Amino acid sequence: MLERNTEKLIVGAALAFAASTLWPIVKNTLKPLAETGMQGAAGLTDRIQYALQVVRDEIEDIVAEAQFERMRKQLDRDIAAEFASFEETGDLPHAESND
Repeated sequence: MLERNTEKLIVGAALAFAASTLWPIVKNTLKPLAETGMQGAAGLTDRIQYALQVVRDEIEDIVAEAQFERMRKQLDRDIAAEFASFEETGDLPHAESND
């Protein structure tokens, strides 16, 4: 049993020594990778925000065009109805002059 504990102690000490020796190497290797990953994530976030803004603008344009078209059609119907009522009565509107 003492032999087994001794083996664990030796393995633990070796791992602690290896970790303390390898940590600066791993840190120096992973730090640039992490920075590159963060820059990539930030760039991706910017691209996604830009794409969402473009989509939002396009949707707003489509809605505005649909509203304008609806208003134009309603105005055309109103003008046609007014013109039809003038034709029925035989009284067409005259342009008023401010002379």
